Amino acid sequence: MATLSDIGVSALINILSAFVFLLAFALLRIQPINDRVYFPKWYFKGDTSSPRSTGNSRGNFVSLNFKTYLTSLNWMPQALGMSEAEIIEHAGFDSVVFLRIYTLGLKIFVPITILAILVLVPVNFSGGTVSFLSTELVTSNIDKLSISNVQPKSAKFFAHISMQYLFTFWTCFMLYKEYDKVATMRLNFLASQQRRVEQFTVLVRNVPHDSGSSTLDYVELFFKKNHPNTYLCSQAVYNGNKFAKLVRKRNRLQNWLDYNQLKFKRHPDKKPTRKKGFLGLWGERVDSIDFYEQQLKELDRKMTMERHRIIDDPKSMMPVAFVSFNSRWGAAVCAQTQQSKNPTWWLTSWAPEPHDVYWHNLAIPFVSLRIRKLVIAISVFALVFFYMIPIAFVQSLANLEGLEQVAPFLKPVIELKFIKSFLQGFLPGLALKLFLHFLPAILMFMSKFEGHVAVSALERKAASKYYYFMLVNVFLGSIVTGTAFQQLHAFLHESPTQIPRTFGVSVPMKATFFMTYIMVDGWAGIAGEILRLKPLVIYHFKNMFLVKTERDREKAMDPGSVNFPETLPSLQLYFLLGLVYAAVTPVLLPFILVFFLFAYLIYRHQIINVYNQRYESGGAFWPHVHNRIIANLLISQLLLMGLLGTKLAENSTPMLTVLPILTLAFHNYCKSRFEPAFNKYPLEEAMDKDSREHEAEPNLNLRAYLANAYLHPIFQSFKEVELEETVMSDTVRTDKHQSQMLSSTAKESSPSPPPPEHYSCTRNEVKSFHYTHHSEHCV
Repeated sequence: MATLSDIGVSALINILSAFVFLLAFALLRIQPINDRVYFPKWYFKGDTSSPRSTGNSRGNFVSLNFKTYLTSLNWMPQALGMSEAEIIEHAGFDSVVFLRIYTLGLKIFVPITILAILVLVPVNFSGGTVSFLSTELVTSNIDKLSISNVQPKSAKFFAHISMQYLFTFWTCFMLYKEYDKVATMRLNFLASQQRRVEQFTVLVRNVPHDSGSSTLDYVELFFKKNHPNTYLCSQAVYNGNKFAKLVRKRNRLQNWLDYNQLKFKRHPDKKPTRKKGFLGLWGERVDSIDFYEQQLKELDRKMTMERHRIIDDPKSMMPVAFVSFNSRWGAAVCAQTQQSKNPTWWLTSWAPEPHDVYWHNLAIPFVSLRIRKLVIAISVFALVFFYMIPIAFVQSLANLEGLEQVAPFLKPVIELKFIKSFLQGFLPGLALKLFLHFLPAILMFMSKFEGHVAVSALERKAASKYYYFMLVNVFLGSIVTGTAFQQLHAFLHESPTQIPRTFGVSVPMKATFFMTYIMVDGWAGIAGEILRLKPLVIYHFKNMFLVKTERDREKAMDPGSVNFPETLPSLQLYFLLGLVYAAVTPVLLPFILVFFLFAYLIYRHQIINVYNQRYESGGAFWPHVHNRIIANLLISQLLLMGLLGTKLAENSTPMLTVLPILTLAFHNYCKSRFEPAFNKYPLEEAMDKDSREHEAEPNLNLRAYLANAYLHPIFQSFKEVELEETVMSDTVRTDKHQSQMLSSTAKESSPSPPPPEHYSCTRNEVKSFHYTHHSEHCV
């Protein structure tokens, strides 16, 4: 078990690591060559003048201005200088809500830390039980500050019970205030939003098959009949997986063509050449520009044929459609009501914004979704138990004394002072973080397999799985396996009736392990987040060897969005640790406070300067954050009840049974009071916004505005490519009810999303490679 000196060694290592990371960041960020790594957000917004003020021209590689080094730490006040309203304008509402999780942690734990340190630490220290048990169990001097040090049946437990009540009431009060604030901010944000295509559009799934008409015709007929005054137009969805592969191949060829044309432009006296064989390694040497132009011409012919095949094959059309209405009120009525007497048909929900659509999963038949979810549930269950093996290994590192008692031959090596401090104070937290490194990617793959159709929903589901994993494996698993290793000698030599007593004393002692984990993950790890060492190396490697065009450079510097599937569950672990150990081992709380304060500063900087949020969900993840903090609160109450039971305080334990009941009642009230603001759109608000918009723009042409709203990314990414000859020679026949829409309206609907990764497309998209000749069902 880690002692006070081991914790000191861990703190020293992690503080020095964090300091080195911050110093390296302060120096690297002021070098002009690194602007696209540390300030990519400003490039994507079209503002190439980042907040860094160096006085150098942007073409310099290294800053030679000495004054910039004197102001290298000015990133801290800059990160705190932007208001919430400015961050919403700059980075989106989701970013502000994400930052409010950190401020909520500070609001909850600052008062709790002060009270716990002033009240509970003296009470625990005066107990004396740990000194008495040190001959039987593995203990350390830190355990004298925990509840384990209080004598069984002591009246001092009333202090812990009183503090638990106070901590619960304060946490619930802050949760209520924050939920109210975020819900109000969300409604105000939605009310102040400019016109957006998803406000008028509904996603319809599981459209029933009709042998007499196509899916799109059936959708039009159904909604004309049931929404006669508000239905505007609809777009069916095709399975375009093969077409997407051709598009990606065309992207690569176009990139090589651009590169060779740029190369020839710079050196007109030397035309670029290549060999015709595999990867240009052998074969006849030909003109590179002519070669790639011919390859593109042939590929365009194949893409045209594939478009024909998609339209002519009835199996390509999926029972899914995007249905648009002439008002927000009409869309709200459709999205929030049951459309058919058969509740499994015509399933409607709000359409994700175009950037948020995960196109690949639209091609999944609805009937297979339940099977997929069952398979993933079993897989997650198996994964949780598989990961118990590395968790047990990590705990063996954290509890060397327990192993020494069972395996004395290891003692000479383990007892070397520095090795012992390193193994117990630093290595367990580092090993656990390494074992968790690949887990978010695995859980995201599982969420994609489940069939969710929005990227935001995928991330929330992946975050949910990761939270349960952190709860079961990292928290409960570390306690259970840690206690087993730690008290292995006691378990082997005492009677079974004494095992609950051993657990009651041992569980609080795991606070030392979590202290080391917080320092590795929450101190040094967060400092590593701002350094961005991996993106820095990858960007310069790509820029040196792989970047051929400006499009390549933009892809190389793209930082992506905040990693919600990993960051949110990790945050919840810190809430869990703080709430559980507040009344058990209060000395852990300062470590939690340092994390929340440091992480808030770091992520504020990253959101302002680095991350480029892909979608805007309007803070839809906040109810999940609230619910998990409530779950953490319940776990803390139940664990304290169990601990008091092992301390023979049966008379005082019933006083805690009221807390879970009150907490659940509070949760149900918040759920009914605030959650509808996150999953329903009030008809009153919709009508009011429609009325105001009609007064301001009485001649608004919504049909034209929505024409290309959900144009698939595989077509948008090539909208600059003119294929007029191909399109004109292979014009696809439209249905008799279709009317052609002008392509210029596509830019009004929403900005173009990033390059494609997903593979289904709408009916109208397959009829033309770019916006010209785009057609849809409209009334």
